[in-house]
Amino acid sequence: MRVLLVEDSVALADELLPLLARSGYAVDWVVDGRDASVRASDENYDVAVLDLGLPGRNGLEVLRDWRSAGLPLAVLVLTARDSFADRIAGLRAGADDYLAKPFHPDELLLRLQALLRRRHGQTNAPRLVVGALALDEERQFVERDGTVVALSGAEFRLLRCFMLHPDRVLSRGQLEEHLYDGETERDSNVLEVLVNRLRRKLGREVIETRRGQGYCFTGGT
Repeated sequence: MRVLLVEDSVALADELLPLLARSGYAVDWVVDGRDASVRASDENYDVAVLDLGLPGRNGLEVLRDWRSAGLPLAVLVLTARDSFADRIAGLRAGADDYLAKPFHPDELLLRLQALLRRRHGQTNAPRLVVGALALDEERQFVERDGTVVALSGAEFRLLRCFMLHPDRVLSRGQLEEHLYDGETERDSNVLEVLVNRLRRKLGREVIETRRGQGYCFTGGT
């Protein structure tokens, strides 16, 4: 899953970037509101963590830009402002959730998971469930018919992307956008390798190849 972190505090970003990466997110970080307005339009992000007190352009203006442009990404507003009026202003501007500083890192992760699940019609917390598969996002393993299957970090990221988009044909480009951040060089062979690994672990029937289109995840149903 692709995350855009918009935060001008270097100390906080230094804490959140490795936390999000360990949790299976591909993260891009910007510090200026003007850059954030453009970056979200240029890249396909699933969710943004957006501070309100930004240089260049404040977070509410950035959020209004995104919503005016019809961008579908979920937005978690992250700010030191904790008044009722500020929360209402953020939600009215199009935020999906609001988290006041200081906060516990685990709460941020749980709120991001909840946002993504709601966006994709999933309510099976703390697991994503599709067909015969249940993905535990906290411990990054998948269970099928009572059997726990271990996953590598890359396998977990790809399987989560598939499970948030069941029965949809996803192109190679769409999948790679959700696997890599903007700085990582993309290996042309990695996606096929990961798909084959998941098929070996979970059964070939869980991921269908659609020639000339991409892949479709069925969950083994």
